[in-house]
Amino acid sequence: MCGIVGIVGTQKVTDRLIDGLKRLEYRGYDSAGVAVLNGSGLKRARAKGKIASLVDVLDDAPIDGPAGIAHTRWATHGVPNVTNAHPHFAGKVGVVHNGIIENYQEIRDDLAGTRNFVTDTDTEVIAHLMDEALKEGLSSRDAFKKTLKQLRGAYALALMVDDGSNEIFAARAGSPLALGIGKGEMYLGSDALALAQLSRELVYLEEGDWAVLTPEEYEIFDQNDKPVARDVTIIQAGALGASDKGDYDHYMLKEIFEQRTTIDATLNAYLSGRQGFSEMAQQIDFAALDRLVIVACGTASYAGEVAKYWFEQWAGLAVDVDIASEFRYRHPVLSQNSMFIAVSQSGETADTLAALRYCQEAGLKTTALVNVMTSTMAREADLALPLNAGPEIGVASTKAFTSQLTALAALALMAAVQRGKMSGDAAETQLTNLKSLTSLVSSSLEQDSAIQNLAKDLSTSTSAFFLGRGPMVPIAYEGALKLKEISYIHAEGYAAGELKHGPIALIEDGTPVIVVAPHDELFEKTVSNMQEVAARGAKIYLFTDIEGHKAAAHMAHRAIALPTADPFIAPIVQTIGMQLLAYHTAVALGTDVDQPRNLAKSVTVE
Repeated sequence: MCGIVGIVGTQKVTDRLIDGLKRLEYRGYDSAGVAVLNGSGLKRARAKGKIASLVDVLDDAPIDGPAGIAHTRWATHGVPNVTNAHPHFAGKVGVVHNGIIENYQEIRDDLAGTRNFVTDTDTEVIAHLMDEALKEGLSSRDAFKKTLKQLRGAYALALMVDDGSNEIFAARAGSPLALGIGKGEMYLGSDALALAQLSRELVYLEEGDWAVLTPEEYEIFDQNDKPVARDVTIIQAGALGASDKGDYDHYMLKEIFEQRTTIDATLNAYLSGRQGFSEMAQQIDFAALDRLVIVACGTASYAGEVAKYWFEQWAGLAVDVDIASEFRYRHPVLSQNSMFIAVSQSGETADTLAALRYCQEAGLKTTALVNVMTSTMAREADLALPLNAGPEIGVASTKAFTSQLTALAALALMAAVQRGKMSGDAAETQLTNLKSLTSLVSSSLEQDSAIQNLAKDLSTSTSAFFLGRGPMVPIAYEGALKLKEISYIHAEGYAAGELKHGPIALIEDGTPVIVVAPHDELFEKTVSNMQEVAARGAKIYLFTDIEGHKAAAHMAHRAIALPTADPFIAPIVQTIGMQLLAYHTAVALGTDVDQPRNLAKSVTVE
């Protein structure tokens, strides 16, 4: 969600702050701003909309200095406009903030008689609290400590004080924040990508930490205000270098085509030529478990839903899959022989992180399956497993999703072997199938032009239905999600057998129905559902394989034949079709593919 960048040193910072904000555009935002501290005091520039608008403001009225903080805002409290854009000022204080201050209204009410609030945001109270504490005669550090103790909720924040010093104050509770170490400069950022061009030495603040940055040093204090040392993480050269579009029109298209290599990178982490499975993967003893609890949000939750089929069918291991935003609130009954698996691209998703902590408090072993191994989930879980998908910039997840599926497929196969549910020969066959994924994905991408033509037809519709059976049901859900989030076409995914229990009432002449149906044991049943909607005038778009195309293409308005794959890995292969369909439909409609409206890449608030 919101992004933060900060620099404190002796050289001018504005251009580099703007560069950092551009690296955070993928997080999703609706306004942007920058504040600098120089000999004339605190100065700021803000703009609604894209960072390009902020650059225009700065071109007209430049500001600069040796210390500065910058922000991209995704609106929670107050509409997107210049007044509500960060940084917020009060007296001598300027602040930027990611998160939600839950008791902000209570604070506003307490200060109403003495302070003049000018925004609709929760963040503004932070600046006023800090300025009030300074007026009481407290030092900047003591005022910051006092301010933090009055806040409830989630926050990552950066704050500057116009008191003649050259410092940035930072704090983290619930939202991620990292410090960067430089020579004669210190840096602050929401994530490593924001700091990629500034520093390779990062220090991740832990829950409740606060810090003071000066040009020469940083000091970190824990939630009890005790000085602490946190580990320095070295970011490898090139690890963040995949953050440009290259020759592609959009990050999303680039990341769809990168799946030709990212799936291999995932497999290399989980499979070993000699032992079948890597030592890292074998840290989990599935034979000792009676249940898995997989918790995730959005696309990641659909990866968990597919994995449920794999673990239960292949390994005989019961699986619960929950959406993270509801998990804690139903007070789930948890077994000590269960293992919790958090699935998240960023490793910072607020609801999923809260679910992980809930299960840790309940005594469960926890595993984080994440794409960012320096993330909070990776650091807090008992075991962190990588996706190895590389930086994913497009808001709509593509390569991270197939890497999640690939990793979970490898783990399900290992569980089947550990639990004695699969013979050595059968396991070897499925390992071979997994290793064929890259080739099958590459062949699937050859259907790009055909899917583009189909998408032009679909783009004239205002609503669509996606159908599947078995493990294709979550792929139908994912297809519907992709279409709605980047093309803004209303779309719903259903288990095909549920269609006649209500949704079929919405089928009328010309209604688009996208059917995900490789030629597997459930194919004939799915064809029956196709006939049901065809009889009511539906326009059927069939995504299948070569055998399915031969059997049922004549029933469809358009049919796409993706490569034939073993049913075990078919969900991953069919996913490629869903991604290309959504992408090309959105392009045909002229939407902002990489940064769709109202959405953020990393959801760090509840």
